[in-house]
Amino acid sequence: MWVGVLPLSAQNLLQRLDQMVTTNYSKVRYDTAYIARPSTKWTVTARMNVSGMAIQSEGIDGGQHFQTHAEANSKATLSMGVSYQGIALGLALNPAQLIGKYHDYELNLNSYRNKFGFDIIYQDAKNFKGWYEQDGIGRVDLPDGLLKVQTLNLNAYYAFNGRRFSYPAAFSQSYIQRQSAGSFLLAASYMGQQTTLDWDEGQKLKMRNVGIGAGYGYNYVPRQGWLLHISALPTFIVYSKTSMTVGDDRMSLRYHFPEAIITGRGAVVRNWDRKFLGLSMVYTYTNIGDKAELAVENTKWRIRAFFGLRI
Repeated sequence: MWVGVLPLSAQNLLQRLDQMVTTNYSKVRYDTAYIARPSTKWTVTARMNVSGMAIQSEGIDGGQHFQTHAEANSKATLSMGVSYQGIALGLALNPAQLIGKYHDYELNLNSYRNKFGFDIIYQDAKNFKGWYEQDGIGRVDLPDGLLKVQTLNLNAYYAFNGRRFSYPAAFSQSYIQRQSAGSFLLAASYMGQQTTLDWDEGQKLKMRNVGIGAGYGYNYVPRQGWLLHISALPTFIVYSKTSMTVGDDRMSLRYHFPEAIITGRGAVVRNWDRKFLGLSMVYTYTNIGDKAELAVENTKWRIRAFFGLRI
């Protein structure tokens, strides 16, 4: 028997799935005086994202002090997302890539909940501009395409005060923060990176680092409909495996305390009627090694402007 376009059994299955999603979405695991769910089930969001990364190193090579700095081309994307009771799908478009002016690759996956959440950021970057400076040589500009970097960043948090403090109110708008609240946070981080420099004998640097730490986040509600968020999650590296290969020679680099992975976030959100708009930022900083031998610093950032409708 057919009802509409789907068989009755398929419609029953969809209805049951919808009931399950609605039941889970409607469960109140938070203090309703501080946090609320939007009154609608559907949310449509348009976003503009700008991101970038930089890597620099400093150390001693053959008794000579050296420094390098390289920055990848910034990436701008336009995206559209649709969510139904917390389940979201999105599509992103990079205009510069469509016309052949951007050839790097980046993937961002984020999941924010009141109690816990995570970021997964992968970037394969080849369009770097930078310089190399060494005692007795001076500063030399690095030719385009000389440096290639593949980076994977994972950041996770657990909020002790998830009943009153909401990360998603600031970053995914699946909740609304009604009153100011903060929370201490547990944090874990991972940074894996492979850097290839096609210069002279060729150099390859591989890093695998795991960090554990704690931080604090605060949602400030100055008046109804407004939200200002700031948080910092510093983690100290507890596991580090770093090696450098120059030509056919490979050496492992020793761990030097303190090495850290630090993630900072900020956001400004304005809610009114069934609309919202805002600006958010995620910044990750990593330092590895010792300047007496080799130290490497990474920065990764993303700024997002967004506008949404709740239907």
